[in-house]
Amino acid sequence: MARARLIVYDFLMSFMWVWSGILVKMFVSKALGMGNQPKAEILKGAFSIINMFFFAFLGKITKGAAYNPLTVFSSAVSGDFSHFLFTVGARIPAQVIGSITGVRLIIETFPGIGLGPRLNVDIHRGALTEGFLTFAIVIISLGLARKIPGSFFMKTWITSVSKLALHILGSDLTGGCMNPASVMGWAYARGDHITKEHILVYWLAPIEATLLAVWTFRLVVKPITEEKEKVKAKSDHSSAFPSLGKLDYSREGASWVWQNGCLTPSPYPTARPISAVV
Repeated sequence: MARARLIVYDFLMSFMWVWSGILVKMFVSKALGMGNQPKAEILKGAFSIINMFFFAFLGKITKGAAYNPLTVFSSAVSGDFSHFLFTVGARIPAQVIGSITGVRLIIETFPGIGLGPRLNVDIHRGALTEGFLTFAIVIISLGLARKIPGSFFMKTWITSVSKLALHILGSDLTGGCMNPASVMGWAYARGDHITKEHILVYWLAPIEATLLAVWTFRLVVKPITEEKEKVKAKSDHSSAFPSLGKLDYSREGASWVWQNGCLTPSPYPTARPISAVV
């Protein structure tokens, strides 16, 4: 039941995500009458950050729902095989269908709204661009989840600003989407969703970059984690077994000594440990 509910939430969030981007653009350019002025771009960026905060909050209250396949794919790679199959076979298709449904409704409601992001460079440069942008945002997200796991506001703020900066960086080349489901919705509306350019640039490159980012993060972070665990284990051992002071071998009758954290038979029959010096 929980998995079925998560699939429905993924569909709804993907549907809402494509609509939110269009509504922000229409509100700034038409409702406020700013058109393509520089101030309009700044205002769009501010509304985009607020929008990302809203969707991050939705993801929190729905216990993990997402609108971006790369978000769930990066966690699926780190999980078990059943979780991976559920993500690839159910959650990602639900996100794609949600985006396609949302775009079709947008085009029917606003016929002159446009046809979404397009590839403006050659296929190889486009794949490198989307791959680099995806690699960067996945590394940032993984790092934030490890460094500040409990701070919702700080994590969302850094992630939102990073996404906006990367989007601006790649907007003139590929659209700077970093979201295969959203691009798939617009490509399906145009009828070029099964072309080589779309599959390579907006699907294969981001997926490979996500895998590379997850494996790179594991490779870099794992030794640091193991070292901290060793230090913690030593600290726990020291607190559990405090120093017992010196041993006095001048008296007779003792047959035990404290060695390596436990009492062991003394090799000296006349040795007897004195009480602990605290």
